[in-house]
Amino acid sequence: MIVGVPKEIKHDEYRVAMLPVGAEQLRLAGHTVLLQRDAGIGSGLTNEEYTESGAEIVNSAEEVFARADMIIKVKEPLPQEWPLLRQDQIVFTYFHFAASRELTEAVIQSGCHAVAYETLSDDRGALPLLTPMSEVAGRMSIQEGAKFLERPQSGRGILLGGVPGVAPANIVVLGGGVVGANAAKVAAGFGANVAILDINMDRLRYLDDVMPPNVDCLFSDRHTVRSLLERADLVVGAVLIPGAKAPRLVQEDDLKIMQPGSVIIDVAIDQGGCVATSRPTTHADPTYIVHHVVHYCVTNMPGAVGRTSTYALCNVTLPWAVRIADLGLDEALQRFLPIRQAVNIYGGGVTNRPVAETFDLCYSNHLDQ
Repeated sequence: MIVGVPKEIKHDEYRVAMLPVGAEQLRLAGHTVLLQRDAGIGSGLTNEEYTESGAEIVNSAEEVFARADMIIKVKEPLPQEWPLLRQDQIVFTYFHFAASRELTEAVIQSGCHAVAYETLSDDRGALPLLTPMSEVAGRMSIQEGAKFLERPQSGRGILLGGVPGVAPANIVVLGGGVVGANAAKVAAGFGANVAILDINMDRLRYLDDVMPPNVDCLFSDRHTVRSLLERADLVVGAVLIPGAKAPRLVQEDDLKIMQPGSVIIDVAIDQGGCVATSRPTTHADPTYIVHHVVHYCVTNMPGAVGRTSTYALCNVTLPWAVRIADLGLDEALQRFLPIRQAVNIYGGGVTNRPVAETFDLCYSNHLDQ
């Protein structure tokens, strides 16, 4: 199989979808790897490292897409890439379809096979290809929150851990999954007062066992959320329903009871956001203000730490890419349930139910037959 790795073009995206060792492993298995020139530069990986590992360097994304049987990316195809998608071409990347009808329709019309990192689920129901980036985003959410709470960034002028004689910040984490747990752990390490909310009592019991004493594990309901928002300095949106649009846990009116200069980091923005006033932003222009509350809604947070994120991502994606390349997609999805669950769109048919329901599209279940 010819495997293509284009350079990421999303604004301030420094990750690359394959390490040199991945190119070597695929080559040794009899496959060809095409890498767009300088695709790895943002992660500190040179063209020479890839050629030494057996990859072929090509000059344009157009050539990568035209020649490759399978495209491996980090972020979803952007509008300028949509015309490059081909019938029956495999595209293995983060799609987050529920956040964009336009992307969903473009992929349907292309006839390609969309294999989404974010819905590949293992035997335990975990999301192994989403987990490492969720870990990065969760930890970054506190790092970014600390920065934007500073007064020059329009924040309240709050130091997360406080100092002797001055109380620490109050941090609310909405969602107790991988993002939320990592956010709470880092926030607790700063010495902040942390509340983490979830609707899964088993998850809350687990978090209560492993979190330090300055983290309160609370059941998430409307009244609890609003009471915490009133005194929150920093709110982290960390909810996830795999494949589906994120639930709106914070309404616009809720912002009016929050402290002026408080900060919202909506990590769920990739799936539409869990705050009603959230809209996608970039690392170059990361924030905006609604009702005196600072909103940070960058859709590719891990892209800013490309070196760390690339290695963390490629460690988990490569084995699945090799399986698909070795077997072909049709046999791979029959032999491996996680790959079948990762296929969101197959040859124009929507095979992921939450995506179909989000946009009221026809759901195709032929992969399960």
